[in-house]
Amino acid sequence: QYALLLERVYSTSPALLLLFHSHQDGSTLLRAVKADGYCSRVLRAQSNRKEGNNEFRLRVEGDPESYHPGSTYRVTVTASSPSYFRGFTLIALKEGTEGDKDEDYAGNFQIIDEEETQFMTNCPPAVTESTPRRRTSIQVFWTAPPSGSSCVILKASIVQKRIIYFQDEGSLTKRMCEKESVYGEATDRPLLDCCACGTAKYRVTFYGNWSEKIHPKDYPRRANHWSAIIGASHSKNYVLWEYGGFASEGVKQVAELGSPVKMEEEIRQKGDEVLTVIKMKAQWPAWQPLNVRAAPSAEFSVDRTRHLMSFLTMLGPSPDWNVGLSAEDLCTKECGWAQKVVQDLIPWDAGTDGGVTYESPNKPTVTQDKIRPLTSLDHPQSPFYDPEGGAITPVARVVVERIARKGEQCNIVPDNVDDIVADIAQEEKEEDDTPETCIYSNWSPWSACSSATCETGKRMRQRMLKAQLDLSVPCPHTQDFEPCMGPGCSDEDASTCMMSEWITWSPCSVSCGLGTRSRERYVKQFPEDGSVCTLPTEETENCVVNEECCSCLVTEWGEWDVCSATCGLGMKRRERMVKMPPADGSICGAEVLEVEKCMMPECPIDCVMSEWTEWSECNKSCGKGHTIRTRIVTLEPQFGGDPCPETIQRKKCKLRKCNQGQANTDEKKRRKEQREKRRSKQGRAEIASEHPGCKMRPWSNWTECTKLCGGGIQERLMTVKQRFKTAQLSSCKDRKEIRACNVHPC
Repeated sequence: QYALLLERVYSTSPALLLLFHSHQDGSTLLRAVKADGYCSRVLRAQSNRKEGNNEFRLRVEGDPESYHPGSTYRVTVTASSPSYFRGFTLIALKEGTEGDKDEDYAGNFQIIDEEETQFMTNCPPAVTESTPRRRTSIQVFWTAPPSGSSCVILKASIVQKRIIYFQDEGSLTKRMCEKESVYGEATDRPLLDCCACGTAKYRVTFYGNWSEKIHPKDYPRRANHWSAIIGASHSKNYVLWEYGGFASEGVKQVAELGSPVKMEEEIRQKGDEVLTVIKMKAQWPAWQPLNVRAAPSAEFSVDRTRHLMSFLTMLGPSPDWNVGLSAEDLCTKECGWAQKVVQDLIPWDAGTDGGVTYESPNKPTVTQDKIRPLTSLDHPQSPFYDPEGGAITPVARVVVERIARKGEQCNIVPDNVDDIVADIAQEEKEEDDTPETCIYSNWSPWSACSSATCETGKRMRQRMLKAQLDLSVPCPHTQDFEPCMGPGCSDEDASTCMMSEWITWSPCSVSCGLGTRSRERYVKQFPEDGSVCTLPTEETENCVVNEECCSCLVTEWGEWDVCSATCGLGMKRRERMVKMPPADGSICGAEVLEVEKCMMPECPIDCVMSEWTEWSECNKSCGKGHTIRTRIVTLEPQFGGDPCPETIQRKKCKLRKCNQGQANTDEKKRRKEQREKRRSKQGRAEIASEHPGCKMRPWSNWTECTKLCGGGIQERLMTVKQRFKTAQLSSCKDRKEIRACNVHPC
């Protein structure tokens, strides 16, 4: 009965299993679902898991031992092979609290994939699964609480095969304490060298929120601004600025004058210690809505040696106050590149001016002070002063997002979906620089998207290289890729509802005879005009289970087998067993085997080439020359297939010796022009072939160009009219000429 009760609870929602908990007397009760205290009941759920079993793990990216207030971290829950889980609950508590009150919860979770995760209905601070299914990992973002929150406990519980595994200690619990800043304390230096491979490209975006509304005290209404942002990606051997250090002349000019010129000069003098100089324009005024002025951003690259990123900008007017990042390490301990870094910024003092208000007169320090963060107790006249010593409200936020990786990667932790999608997404296309000597076919239509759902996939188009008129000039690629999503998922049309995919049908409401089943979906994007989505979010239909079943009982369906194919279309199956056959001894009519199609990644398709053409005539009428033959690509390689081999070959040819007059280049050119004139005069009159023993028809007219622009091809023919008996077969045959046309860009 207990097992059947668990099954009925699970059919409603795996998260409801967390309502079960064991009492000291060993009895198990199902508590009523109520909003009050529900989270605390989740936390009191106990586990019969064996000690030291680490097949499930909660992990914070980078494995930090402490957190920066307001910073955002990626949190993952994973199962090591061959384990898996169907449901989960993730929660963050202040250390020493029970979760009975709202203030017990620390920080905020952010959903990454709404089809995988959602906030728990009866416990809003907690995250749970969107759909019960077999999975090996989930991930969310967690933004750390503000300063003064002390230590935080991140906890995860797992639902696997309808049994709860909850750990208060061990691999499903992570304890992190606030990282405190001390005046005069130097910025932490990286202890380990970066072990990541290849390079990574990032976009840094600066969101200033220093405004009169948020920081009203003495706010300078007329001249408020952010100076031009200056920074770099650099090695650990170079420090732009750091807490506890002294400001360089470049930092001083940024801090006091808002001028980045000297700072940029200092950065460029560091040579190979710097990979990219980061620059963004000044912002006047300091704050405007994002729909009026976009947040400034810049792109930069990092590699194994230069994996740190620093920048600074002055908030003006001010004595020498700035915000920025110092030596932010984008290389992870797992030898990979961080996906995203979000930091809230408070102002810091460069130590070169002693002013205490925004518009204090210049007051150079007699002895230069060390760089230090401003606090709310610095001076009663300070715009950030708080007699109770509370934390300063951040004046800006910086977001650093990885947009591409290049080269072979060696990260220890396998790439997740976000990593792969980020790499597929392409940067803005450059202008077409196809050489005029490369003759292509038109681009084919875009292929279908590799994703049939609202997950990001990619699609492809291709073109064929018809001719390469100059072998010394390489021809660019013949394939093009771009990201895409399945039908109905594009967010380009924000005036319509964007819906998720339908969730799998629920089990039939009865185990025998006629019943009902339902499925759901949800709104991923509401119309921008504020109108209501009218598309249905739930469907119900009739279902029939074992019409002739009588008293025939069967088990639940087992797990699906692995797909029968390693690539392309295959089949998978699952089975169940008869628990109790009909009492009359007849055969149970219930289905015990299900088979359905499964799609794996596309199988590799190798390049297919046409046959070689005949060798062309020698390009010289005497002396040494060359002859060529060509072939074309009839099918481009796809999905990792073998690449295409060469499309043109040439070999030497040698005819009779040229006399002295023919050796002269100018003479050759003149004679060629004369021959062309004679041919145009003769029209279609019969002419004698240059080859002895043949009588040739005149050259045909050039065919129409195959393209109006962008490079096409024209052909003309000379055919044999009469072959004399003394003629050699090899020297008397039809001739064909090809030339490029309309090579101007479209």
